[in-house]
Amino acid sequence: MFRSSRHWFPLTLCVFGALTLGLSGQNASTPAPASILGYPAAQVPGQKSLESSAREKASAANLGKYMHVMAAEPHHAGTEASRKVAEYIRQSLRGWGLQAEYEIYEVMLPYPGDRRLELLSPTKYRAVLQEPAIDQDPDSGQRNQLPTFNAYAGSGDVTASLVYVNYGTPEDYDELERLGISVKGKIVIARYGRSWRGIKPKLAQERGAVGCIIYSDPADDGFGKGAVYPEGPHRPPQGVQRGSVMDMPIYPGDPTTPFTPSLPGAKRLAVNESPTILKIPVLPISHSDAQPLLEAIGGQAAPPAWRGGLSLEYRLGDGSATARLEVRNQFELRKIYNVVATIPGKDFPDEWVIYGNHHDAWVNGANDPVSGTSVVLETGRVLAELRKQGWQPSRTIKLCFWDGEEFGIIGSTEWVEHHAQELRQKLVAYFNSDSNGRGQLRVGGSHHLAPFIRELLADVEDPGTKRSVLEARMRLQRGMDGEDRPFPVDAAGSGSDYAPFLHHITMPALNFGFGGGCPSAGVYHSIYDSIAWFEKHCDPGYLYGKALSEVMLTALLRLSNAPVLPYDFEELSRTIEGYRREVAALALERKHSLDTASVEQDLRQLQAEARVWNEWVLANRETLSDDKAAAREVNAALLAAERQLALDRGLPDRAWYRHQIYAPGLFTGYGVKTLPGIRESLEQNQPELAQQHTKELSAALQRLRGYLRELRSRAQARLTQAAGAIPSGN
Repeated sequence: MFRSSRHWFPLTLCVFGALTLGLSGQNASTPAPASILGYPAAQVPGQKSLESSAREKASAANLGKYMHVMAAEPHHAGTEASRKVAEYIRQSLRGWGLQAEYEIYEVMLPYPGDRRLELLSPTKYRAVLQEPAIDQDPDSGQRNQLPTFNAYAGSGDVTASLVYVNYGTPEDYDELERLGISVKGKIVIARYGRSWRGIKPKLAQERGAVGCIIYSDPADDGFGKGAVYPEGPHRPPQGVQRGSVMDMPIYPGDPTTPFTPSLPGAKRLAVNESPTILKIPVLPISHSDAQPLLEAIGGQAAPPAWRGGLSLEYRLGDGSATARLEVRNQFELRKIYNVVATIPGKDFPDEWVIYGNHHDAWVNGANDPVSGTSVVLETGRVLAELRKQGWQPSRTIKLCFWDGEEFGIIGSTEWVEHHAQELRQKLVAYFNSDSNGRGQLRVGGSHHLAPFIRELLADVEDPGTKRSVLEARMRLQRGMDGEDRPFPVDAAGSGSDYAPFLHHITMPALNFGFGGGCPSAGVYHSIYDSIAWFEKHCDPGYLYGKALSEVMLTALLRLSNAPVLPYDFEELSRTIEGYRREVAALALERKHSLDTASVEQDLRQLQAEARVWNEWVLANRETLSDDKAAAREVNAALLAAERQLALDRGLPDRAWYRHQIYAPGLFTGYGVKTLPGIRESLEQNQPELAQQHTKELSAALQRLRGYLRELRSRAQARLTQAAGAIPSGN
C-alpha cells in the first residue's frame, strides 16, 4: 500500500538518547561493540557470527527470481491469481523445510462494475478510464487487469456541476467556504497529494457533495517531476492511481466485521450500514481525462497555490460545467489467503517474533508489494538453510504473507482480531515491510525498540555508500554544524500491516523499508508497476532488496535469541517528552489553555525508573542468561509493557485505535498524529477534551512506571531466592 515517497509523511519530532550518540562514529569497518543489548558478553561472538553467516547467504539473484514469478500477472485480492501467488509462497517455504499454512478469511470485497464519467456542458467529453499498454513493457498489455476504481466508494449515478477543491484537505474546504463556494449537491474534483486519498471523498461527503473525482496532477505526479514512463520513471498522461477509500481512520479490515474476524458464519453489518464504506460515488482518473473537465470549469480563479501543472486556468467553479459520474461497485464475500510460516523456538516457544509483508497487488505490483514480499521469502529461505545446519531460534519466529492489504489492511487485521488474545500473551515484536527500493533505510514504530535497531544497523552494509546502514542515514541527517545526527526512528501512522499490531492490540511493532531514491509515485497502483519499470528505475540488480534482507535477518536472529528482551523505555520517555512539547506549543498557538505539567513530571519519573530498569538488566543479564525460568518470567512480563499505554475505550469516535502515543490522523489517513487524543482535540478546538486526554496520558505513564518498578522488584526477588537455593559447595 505504501510508496516510499509518502511512506513516512508527515515526520514527527523524535528525541534520541545517549546510547545513540555513542554509536554515531561507527561504520562498517569499525570493530563491533563488545556487547549487544540483552546479551551477556560470552554470547556476543557466537551471535555476531550467526548473523554474519545469515547475511552472507542472502541472494539478490533469488530476489529477482521471486519477483519475476509473483509480479508476472495481475493479482488483486480475492482472485485466483492472488491465490496462486499465495500458493507459490507456501510451496516455496515448504520446499525449504519450513512449516507453512494458510489462514483463510471470507471478507467483503468490492470489484468495479459500470464506470462512466462524462462532461455534459459547456462542451462534451467522455473519459477514457483506461490505461494504454506501452510497447516497451510487455506486462502493461496483459489481460485480467483490475479496472481503475476506488475500493469501498459508494455506488451511484449522479449529474451535477463541478467544483475544483485542490487537494481536498480540511484547509482547502475551509478556504472554499471563506470564498463563498459551497460543494453541496456538486461533484468535486480533487488532485492526489497532501493527504491520503480516502480523506478527499470523506470530507466531500461530509460537506454535501454528491460525487468525487480524484486525478493525478502532473505537477505532483507526472511530467512536472521529470521524464514519464517509459522514457523516465514518472506517471504517463493516462496513468491512474487505484486505491481504497475505506474510512480506515475509523477502523481497517473488513468493513462489515469491525473488531471481529471475518470467519465463516461471522455476524456482519450490511454494506450500507458500515461506517467505513462511503456513500457517494468516487472515481480516480488520469490527468489526460481530467484536463477537459478542468478546462470547462469557470468562475473565479483558483488561489496561486492551487494551480497544478496542466496548461490551463485552474478555476473553482460557477455551476456552468456539468458532469455525469456513474460508479457501480459489486460487493461480494471473497476468500483471501494469508500464509503463515513458523520456526519453533527452543527456549521460549511461547514468545513470538513476527515479520510480515502483504502479497496482494492492485495490478502486477512489482514495487508494491512484491519488492517487499520477496524479501520476506528470501529471509525464510536463509532461515531454513540455517535450520538445516542445526540452528534453532530461542524464540519462535513467524513469517507472515498477508492478503487483502491493498483494499484496507484486511488480511493482517482479520488475523490480529482472530488471534488477539494469544498475541497479547506471546508477541515480542512485529516487523513489517511493504515496498522497497533504492535509497535510505527508514524505520518507524515503537520507540522502546529504537536503541536495539540502531545497534544492529551498525552491522549491515548500505549498498550505496558501502558504510553501515546506520552511518549512511546519520550522515544524510548531518546538520549545519557538520555533526552527524542520530538515526531517526519515526512515529508510525497507518497504511500497512503493522497498524493492527501497534494501534489495536498496542503491541511492539516496527516498519522497515529502503526508499527515497526510487520514484515509485510515477507507477504507484497502476498497470505500469511492473518488472520492466522496477528493474530499470527502482532497484537494478536488487541490491536494496538484498540489503533489506540482511537488515531483517539480523533483526530476527538478534531479537529471537536475546536472553532478555532489549526494550528501552528510557528512550521512549524522552521521545514522548518531545511530543509533549509539541502539543504544549500547539495549545499556545491556538490560544487554548492546556496544563501538561503532570505529564512532564510523570515522564521524568518514568525516565528515571526506566534507567534503573536498564541498569538492573545490565547487571543481571549473565544470571538471566543462565536461569531460563527466571528469564522466561521477566520476558513474559515485558511483553505487556507497551500495553500500559493503551486507552481501553479507544480514541474518540474510533475505539478500534487504542494507543495513546501514536495513531493515524483522523483527517490525514496515513500520516501519524502523536499524542493523538490531545493533539486532535486541540486541532478541533476542544481544549477541555484535550485536558482530559492529558490526564489519561498521565495515568498511562504512571501505570508503565509502576509496572516496570513492580517487575524489577519481582525479578530481583526471584533471582535472590534462586541464589539462596544454590548449595555453597562446602
